Amino acid sequence: MIPVSSNHAPATVWEPRIYPGGLSHLREVRAHLAHDLNGFDGDTVETIVLCASELFANCAKYTDSGRPEGEVIRFLNWKNDLLRLGFTDEGGSGAFPQVPEERSDDEWAWAEGQRGLLMVDMLSTAWGYLSTAPWADLGTHVWAEFEVPPGTPAPQHLASYVFTELHVAG
Repeated sequence: MIPVSSNHAPATVWEPRIYPGGLSHLREVRAHLAHDLNGFDGDTVETIVLCASELFANCAKYTDSGRPEGEVIRFLNWKNDLLRLGFTDEGGSGAFPQVPEERSDDEWAWAEGQRGLLMVDMLSTAWGYLSTAPWADLGTHVWAEFEVPPGTPAPQHLASYVFTELHVAG
């Protein structure tokens, strides 16, 4: 069992998963994440899956990842009572993700978009982004962290590195 209550607990890193950038792949993203987090608290998993849906959808809708040959890469790790989820897109939006600050309550009530990052902001411990190539618009990595209650025992199947189907023979 991997202890998680100290700041020196070993990390668990899941192998990145690569998805086609279409919104039609959201079901697969959610299913893989629920599988990978099997054994963690159900409410925590549901929160992470909900936020993952938003982050993946943003990659597909607002970046070159949503083009026919586009891809999105999912990252996941757990260390020191935090599960960190991240998605890297292929760039092309010319902007970075942000929660709009200049909206009245009435404007928020009628807004059709840009509520998702507000939800991620409210449900996660922290979130942010970094440019994968600061000198060009070649991609953005957006991440969110979620607290796992201190002292939560690790699911029995976890190791320091978890392989996904990328390395499954077949």
